[in-house]
Order: sequence, then structure tokens, then C-alpha cells
Amino acid sequence: MIMPVETDIRTKIVAAAYKLIARYGYGKTTMADLAEACGMSPGNLYRYFPGKLDIAEQLALLAFEDEENALRELVRRPGLSASEKLKLFLCTQLRVTHAMLKDDAKIFEIAQIISRERPLLANQNLARIRALLAEILSAGNAAGEFDIPDVVSAAEMIQCATMKFHYPQLFTRLALEDLERELRGVLNLVLSGICSKLHQSASPDTQSA
Repeated sequence: MIMPVETDIRTKIVAAAYKLIARYGYGKTTMADLAEACGMSPGNLYRYFPGKLDIAEQLALLAFEDEENALRELVRRPGLSASEKLKLFLCTQLRVTHAMLKDDAKIFEIAQIISRERPLLANQNLARIRALLAEILSAGNAAGEFDIPDVVSAAEMIQCATMKFHYPQLFTRLALEDLERELRGVLNLVLSGICSKLHQSASPDTQSA
């Protein structure tokens, strides 16, 4: 169990790393720079983090946590149909991550590094997001809105089909409005495949989120 004092020190180190990377970039920020910013020796710093990549991992985890919390709130928001939640979920994911990667160069750099050097971490985050997607699909099945035999597999396929819109700048340089147009088209195809026949006959065409 991590003691509170150690947690405070680790939080201080991560906060200092965030500021240094924002100013100098990940590549130019050294453990020695970070130790100096934290008022400790490099040897002491290594007691808390084995290396700079481990600190980058912690920064990525914080960003992942913020994203997951925001999306979980959408999934459990009352008064929306499963189709509305799915559209809002994917469109919000696009807008949030596009803004984060566009306006915060340090996060973009860290996202690239973590994707390359710590793929397991990125995959674990995708699994948590996929579980939220499956929750939406299960609710749609229960309401008679969707007809999905295997919601876990369907959530995985939807995530694969929309991966470009989850981390857009890692895949393309399209403007946000173009990405939103493409996502609406993908969503129309997805919903046409998962909505029950009864719901399709009773519902108007899919509207944009």
C-alpha cells in the first residue's frame, strides 16, 4: 500500500513533469531537470519513478482517467435512448480528444510515445472505453432498441470502425468538421446494422449528434 506522503511526492513529481514537458517537450526534459524542479536529488527521484517514460505513463493515465470519467457520465445520463447515447459518446470522444491533441502539444507527444513504447497501457484504456460501449449496447438490447447477439464483440467492432475518430491526429490531418461528417456517416451505417427491425420502422433517419 502506498503511504500518503509517498503519494504526495509522486503527485508533485508528475505535476512538475507536466510543466517542464509543456515548456521544453518530452525529448528535452531530463530526469536531472525534473529532480531540480522538485528540489530533490536525481537518486531520490529514481526512488519514485524508474525513468522518464514511467512519468509519461502516469501523465497518460491521468488523461485516460479524465476521458473515461467524462464518457461514463454520458453512458449513465438519464433520458436518452441508446442510439442517442452511442452518437453522443462517439462524437464527444472525437471532440474531446481532437481538442486535447490540437491544443496541448505535450499531450500529443506523450500520446505518440505511449502508443509506441507502452502499447499495453493504451490497450488497457481501449478496453475500459470498450466496456462503456458494451454498456450502451446492452441497454439498447434491453429496451428493444438494438438487436445484438453479442454486445462484447459488437463493442469491439464499433471501436475498430471508429478508431480514427478516437485519436484523430494520430491518423489524419483532417479538420474537425470533416471528421465529424465522416463519423456521422459511420454512425449511420453502424446504427442501421444494430437497430432492431421494429425500431428501424418506427424511427426517422439518424440525425447528427
